[in-house]
Amino acid sequence: MKKISWILGILILAIAMVGCSNSSSGDGDSKTVGIAMPTKSSERWVYDGDNMKAEFEELGYDVDLQYAEDVVENQLSQIENMITKGVDILVIASIDGEALTDVLEQAESQDIPVIAYDRLIMNSDHVSYYATFDNFQVGVLQAQYIEEKLGLADGEGPFNIELFAGSPDDNNAYFFWDGAISVLQPYIDNGQLVVQSGQTDFEQGATLRWDGAKAQERMDNLLSAHYSSERVDVVLSPFDGISRGVISSLKAVGYGSADNPMPIVTGQDAELASVKSIIAGEQTQTIFKDTRELAKKAVDMADSVLNDEEPEINDTETYDNGNKVVPSYLLEPISVDIENYKEALIETEYFTEDELE
Repeated sequence: MKKISWILGILILAIAMVGCSNSSSGDGDSKTVGIAMPTKSSERWVYDGDNMKAEFEELGYDVDLQYAEDVVENQLSQIENMITKGVDILVIASIDGEALTDVLEQAESQDIPVIAYDRLIMNSDHVSYYATFDNFQVGVLQAQYIEEKLGLADGEGPFNIELFAGSPDDNNAYFFWDGAISVLQPYIDNGQLVVQSGQTDFEQGATLRWDGAKAQERMDNLLSAHYSSERVDVVLSPFDGISRGVISSLKAVGYGSADNPMPIVTGQDAELASVKSIIAGEQTQTIFKDTRELAKKAVDMADSVLNDEEPEINDTETYDNGNKVVPSYLLEPISVDIENYKEALIETEYFTEDELE
């Protein structure tokens, strides 16, 4: 009887060990993903973080999701803590793409791969992959919208335009700007578009941390200095938060009435407040980047890496971070205005009709 009991004990132990082994064989169990997001002050980053967390957890991964509230030192500390805790992979949407070189050295020393999420991490060899949208195309779509609505291709003009750019510590901001200027520059050169302020360089239009309050302050200054007798016809804005700051400034000096309608104001990210603004006839356009799809792509990339497989990529030329060209997957952005917001945002269940009321 003792011998039989001993054999049964060995069999039970062996079965338990096989069960434990099977439960962690590449399906995500016992592996942890560290997700570093920049801020909760922009709703799109909240959606991104929540979407990725849900996708990873559905695959069986543990998730450490942190927001740094646009403080670089906070993000560095959060990533260091993730490395210390032994995460198996990092997904990082950086605040300052040039500030992570040292902390990525730490990740490399622990064999922790890194996926850059929507913002390219600069000056490091230790960026495995990059998941983002076609950021140059974002700017192109914004500028093409202006081109179409003003009839620039048909020779209409002149129109007064002011140019806003994104945050200079975010590599994407340069792609947005370059894409837009590639379309608008010929019209500026031939006088169909007039920048009354003369501020036509990225550095002059840059908005640190994409801050809507800073954009509002700059627009206040532009209006008081250059538009006492002129009218603004269009504002190139790269991001919805900046757009709302610009609109607040415009409304404060009387734009938005029947006699003085709002200029064309572009945007990006299809944030709830800006979509409502479009419906109300204030903001004119935004770029919809379906963060649900971006989250899925980043999760697919990470899952492939963690299972020693090659992730799907579709770009190996565009995103040079100063040390390497980072293999990337680019998703397509969509231009949205009053004409197509229901199709783009409600029919795809990104927002409900109740949310937009």
